[in-house]
Amino acid sequence: MKRYWLLFAQSVTVLLALYFVVATLKPQWLARPPTFTSMVPVFEQMDTERPALVASSSLSGAARMASPAVVSISTSKTARNPHAGDPWFQFFFGEQARPQTGLGSGVIVSPAGYILTNHHVIAEADEIEVQLSDGRKVLAQVIGTDPETDLAVLKIELGGLPVITLGNSDLLEVGDVVLAIGNPFGVGQTVTSGIVSALGRSQLGINTFENFIQTDAAINPGNSGGALVDVQGHLMGINTAIYSRSGGSMGIGFAIPTSTTRFVLESIVRDGEVTRGWIGVEPQPLTADLAQHFGIEAQRGVIITGVLQNGPAAQAGIRPGDVISTVNGQAVTDVPSLLGAVAALRPGEPSALEVLRRGGAETVMVTPGRRPSQREAR
Repeated sequence: MKRYWLLFAQSVTVLLALYFVVATLKPQWLARPPTFTSMVPVFEQMDTERPALVASSSLSGAARMASPAVVSISTSKTARNPHAGDPWFQFFFGEQARPQTGLGSGVIVSPAGYILTNHHVIAEADEIEVQLSDGRKVLAQVIGTDPETDLAVLKIELGGLPVITLGNSDLLEVGDVVLAIGNPFGVGQTVTSGIVSALGRSQLGINTFENFIQTDAAINPGNSGGALVDVQGHLMGINTAIYSRSGGSMGIGFAIPTSTTRFVLESIVRDGEVTRGWIGVEPQPLTADLAQHFGIEAQRGVIITGVLQNGPAAQAGIRPGDVISTVNGQAVTDVPSLLGAVAALRPGEPSALEVLRRGGAETVMVTPGRRPSQREAR
C-alpha cells in the first residue's frame, strides 16, 4: 500500500512540474478553445455593423436613386452663311449649311415626361435628342424657356420613366455633401462628389436672377443641365456653370437651386412662360454715404435711387431716397434679394412694401406690372 501511495505522489509531482513548465513556456496550449455558441454573437455583430459602415462612407445609394432620372441631351442646328440667300453666292458656292452639334444633360422631373435643363443647352437648336440611362433615345419638344434663369423645360413621349425627387434647397448648409450627375465631354453618365462650398452666390454676371449653390464637385462642359443631389438622392439644383481659366473643372461650380427651378417649372408647364412682377425702380445697395445723402437712418434694406415715371412704384408714392426693407413680408437685404422678391409678385395683385424714409417707416401698397422678357426688352 505504501508503494502505491509513493507512486501516486511521484506521478502527481511530475504532472504538476510538467504543468508549470507548459504554463511558463507555452501558455497558449492551455487556453480554452472557443465554442460555437460563443462565436455566434461575433458574426452577428460584424453583419450588423457592416451595412452601417457602408451607409456612412458610400454615396452609392444616392447615385443609384438619382442617376436613372438624369439624361444626356444632344442638339443639332444648321449654321448658315449670312450670304447664303444671295443667288450669286449660291450659284458659285452652292449651299453652305453645316450642322452644328451640342451636348448637355437634363433631369426627368415628372412621369409625364417633363425634363429640366439649361436654356443655353438647347438654345436655337433645330433638333433635340434625349438619351435615357437605359439606352432609350427619343426626340424632345421644347415646352418653354426662361433665359433670365437659364432654365428650359422639355417633354418626351415615353412610358415607364424614372423620376427624380425634388428636394428643398433652402435646407442646404455649407459643408453638406452633394453629388453632380451629368454627361461631361460626352463620355457618358458620370457621378462626382463634393460639398456645398457657398450659398446665395449672385452678381456673377451669368444670369439676370442669380442665387447659385456653389460646389466643389467636379462639373465640366456637358454637365450643364444635370443634377446636383444630396446624400438622399434628392434634387437640390441644376448644374449650370463653372468658373474656369482652362475650360475644365477648377473646383468652383454653380447650380440653380430647386427653390428657383420649381417656380420656373410650374410657370412654364402652366402658362408656357415665366411671368414675373415689376415695379419700375432703380435700386442700389444701402451704404452709409447714401443714407447720409438722403438723410435716413436705415440700417438694412435697399435704397431706391431712381423711379420710373408713371411706373407702379411711382404711382404708389415711392420716391428716390426710400429704403425698401420688406416685400410682402419677405426681408430684403441686397439688390438681388429685392429683384427676386419683386419678380415673385403676381402682376396686378396689390402687394405690401415696407419703406423707410425721413418721416419713419411706412407700408406702401404697390400693384406690380408684368416684367418684360429679355426678348421684349430688345
